[in-house]
Amino acid sequence: MSTATGWDHTYDLVVVGSGGGGMAAALAAVDAGLSVVVLEKGKKFGGSTGISGGGIWVPNNPTLRRAGHDDSRESVLTYLDTLTEGRVPRARLEAYVDQGPAAMELLERSKWMKFVWTKGYADYHPELEGGRPRGRSIEPKPFDTRKLREDEVFQRPNSMKGPLGLWITSKDYHDLAMVKRTWQGRRASLTAAWRVSSNVIRRRHMATGGRALVARMRMALKDAGIPLWLQTPMTELVVEDGRVVGVLATREGTPVRIHARRGVLLASGGFDHNQEMRSTYLPEGGKDNHTLGAAENTGDGILAGQGLGAAVDFMDDAWWMPSVEHPSGATIPLVSERAIPGQVIVGEDGRRFTNEAAPYVNFVHDQLAGGHHEAWFVMDSRARARYPFAQILPGAPFPKSFYDSGLVHRADTVAELAASTGLPAEALQETLDRFNGFVRAGRDLDFHRGESAHDRYYGDPTLPNPNLDSIDKAPFYAVRIQVGDLGTKGGLVCDETSRVLREDGSVIEGLYATGNASASVMGNEYAGPGATIGPSIVFGYIAARHAAGIGADSGSAVVGSHAPAAQEG
Repeated sequence: MSTATGWDHTYDLVVVGSGGGGMAAALAAVDAGLSVVVLEKGKKFGGSTGISGGGIWVPNNPTLRRAGHDDSRESVLTYLDTLTEGRVPRARLEAYVDQGPAAMELLERSKWMKFVWTKGYADYHPELEGGRPRGRSIEPKPFDTRKLREDEVFQRPNSMKGPLGLWITSKDYHDLAMVKRTWQGRRASLTAAWRVSSNVIRRRHMATGGRALVARMRMALKDAGIPLWLQTPMTELVVEDGRVVGVLATREGTPVRIHARRGVLLASGGFDHNQEMRSTYLPEGGKDNHTLGAAENTGDGILAGQGLGAAVDFMDDAWWMPSVEHPSGATIPLVSERAIPGQVIVGEDGRRFTNEAAPYVNFVHDQLAGGHHEAWFVMDSRARARYPFAQILPGAPFPKSFYDSGLVHRADTVAELAASTGLPAEALQETLDRFNGFVRAGRDLDFHRGESAHDRYYGDPTLPNPNLDSIDKAPFYAVRIQVGDLGTKGGLVCDETSRVLREDGSVIEGLYATGNASASVMGNEYAGPGATIGPSIVFGYIAARHAAGIGADSGSAVVGSHAPAAQEG
């Protein structure tokens, strides 16, 4: 902790982190009449948002309303109340539901911010009261990153980019996954081929998902004249008379002192890549670092807040994701794969332990609760021929390196597969026999796979139960899966205005947090696709407006509709 003296720069709001929450907050700050700067630790902007699927879960946002998909406030709150089980203050949930539409409306004032509804991608628990089988998730429209001009080189690689510049949205992937099974999938493959040809001719650099989202937000920041400083990690919060009044940072190797007249917003991500914090807080089975979060996420904001006495919550949880580790070291998430027919996932005992197609956080919660730190994805050759797996096309052989590393095992019989993996042969055979019986009956009596609209989204619509098919066609495959994550859930406890709170519930004046630097508003759950980015955007918006004097208990309002010029010290 440092004290205020000798500022190098002065802004009304200092935002630490350039992910979706940080950039949304900056846009909201300028809209409210504040000057603002965004500090980014890394060489590239966008944080974990930039390498995500880019979905946004904000009920009643303008995109949904234009599609005629309105919700009552009560239905959304009922859904969130049920999911969070009293672990999240009601005022936080209400702020999210009430302010979310306005946050998205503000973003859409920029000509760059354009979204589409991912129709049919269900909420993760659509069977609960208030859940929606058709889903509430939206995603950004694809974006040609050439429009970024000199900033294009500061974008992270596109995690959803295909060969020869092929770009794929979430909906595209849903269709392409069934390329061997449906006419819709075959049409999607023709569209993909056209896109490849079009990109070659038009020399476009198309981005989708999170990369498109942060590119669009970066364009909005440029239009608003908001400075974004790369390679500028925050090193310390500056406090005066108990109030956070600025930050110390290092900008391209040079120490700088930045005054924040209205406050500092920590949008710096979780502690994904801080091994000491992972070992301290996360449960057995989740301590190892198999995260897909941005490499810069080392808990800086959380630690800085704790240094001022801030409370933390949900530190033992994460946005878990079942994953496989590529022999090269890359972590590959398993989302659609767990919903395909003709497969089961078993623990070291050779038994199933949950609904394979369950939302990824729930799947790993059950995996950890059962002590299955290592699990095996078991499928037959029919499933391998029909569906993609871990970025490998249907029917394509697993690379030799997958076998050499022990990631994948192949055998002509179940007994041989068990011997190769070390799984108990009798238990594995019993598991497959029991599952095949469920397939014949059309219902999974153990874990109800295929009964939820969420499960069926990535299933095979040509089958009576889209998620069930027999596992009986040799050869058989087993793939080792591990506990991965999209980022950590635990962070600084905040009130409904995003202000950081101490252990006694008092406010640390001048300090705000959003995204994975804050304790998750979803509690231990996950409402639907984009329920990480959605809250990050909304609480960034709320924080900026509160700092501007707009909102409950916010003090005097800022006069004027235009951002004042930043003052250089």
